[in-house]
Amino acid sequence: MSHGLLQAFVMLIIGLIYCGFGVAMLATSRREDEQFAGVAIIAVMVFVLIFFLIFVIPQVVGGWKMWKERPNARTWGIVGSIVSCLSFPLGTAAGVFGLVFLFGEAGQQFYLGSGQRHYNPPQPPAPNSWQ
Repeated sequence: MSHGLLQAFVMLIIGLIYCGFGVAMLATSRREDEQFAGVAIIAVMVFVLIFFLIFVIPQVVGGWKMWKERPNARTWGIVGSIVSCLSFPLGTAAGVFGLVFLFGEAGQQFYLGSGQRHYNPPQPPAPNSWQ
């Protein structure tokens, strides 16, 4: 979830800068080709922001559902982890950590266990003091 929010914040800043540049180009241009360039910059940034949301939403929703322990959190967590692996290096680290947890013993017991809500690590066997 934190990686998805960080990516969303950075993309919002980049989008505001480029869309502001496009609006400034539209406002100050007198030639038709400069106006077209300003519209093109804004259109491309809107497309990039929409395309980017496709990659951010599964990460944020998956993290939120895992944090709130919702029923389909494991599925959203797996999708969000796979999507975050596409962003190198922080996203790859977060995605691999998420996948190792979700497919590991702790995640499987937590999400697929027999009604057990919290992970209890396996206890060592009791000593045989009766011998």
